[in-house]
Amino acid sequence: APAPAPTAVAAYVALGDSYASGAGVPEQTDTGCARSSRNYPALLNADLAPAVHRDVTCGGATTADLTTAQSATAPPQFDALSADTDLVTLTIGGNDIGFAGIIVRCVSLGLLDMGGRPCRTSYTWTGRDQLAAAIDNTAPKIAAAVEGIRARAPHARIVLTGYPAIVPDDGSNCPWVFSIAKGDAPWLRDTHKRLNAMIARTAAAHNASYADTYTPSIGRDACKSAGTRWMEPLFTNAAAPFHPNAAGERGMAEAVRAVLPAAR
Repeated sequence: APAPAPTAVAAYVALGDSYASGAGVPEQTDTGCARSSRNYPALLNADLAPAVHRDVTCGGATTADLTTAQSATAPPQFDALSADTDLVTLTIGGNDIGFAGIIVRCVSLGLLDMGGRPCRTSYTWTGRDQLAAAIDNTAPKIAAAVEGIRARAPHARIVLTGYPAIVPDDGSNCPWVFSIAKGDAPWLRDTHKRLNAMIARTAAAHNASYADTYTPSIGRDACKSAGTRWMEPLFTNAAAPFHPNAAGERGMAEAVRAVLPAAR
């Protein structure tokens, strides 16, 4: 028999937060975890056709929820792993730094000072950037997550993903869509890239693969029109606000698929 393709997968487990679960993307199959039938794990499952597919992604998940129950209906995500798991995807870290709350704060403060940088000021007034520190503090938690996956699924290829662009990569803002101030947009972009860089660095240091979902999302941020954007703005019914829509989930699936042949 011919050797299996390098991307052949028998048992796939998807771990992570709302960016992986597809929060708000129709159809929602598990409202407790904001899980969509069109999230990137479902698209990968359809593409790779593993015999076993466990999607335990859950909106709001932090690294702590990998090893402890998130709710009565969301047991520890690592419970889905086993010795025969041969592919694991993980999208995590955004909730550890409180990214959703950061965006809400920036939108709220921007209403009062669209020309300034009120959100950046609120996170840096002590003289240190609280978000940069939070990202640094999350690195060892993601490192521990990778090692925890490997301990439970020693033969699995592990792919960590980044987060697609929310604000334009050129640092501009779009006040007609949502109220992120002019001076806050480049800082938010830089914070977002810092988070992704930390995830990529941590993956490399722990022999896991990294799927870059940011680069293909450039030009498809939440400022763009419906049909172009991968990320939804504040007022939307295509996904949760500031989350990937169905096209964004497809883009994330393609980014993971692209690294699978070389994944470790």
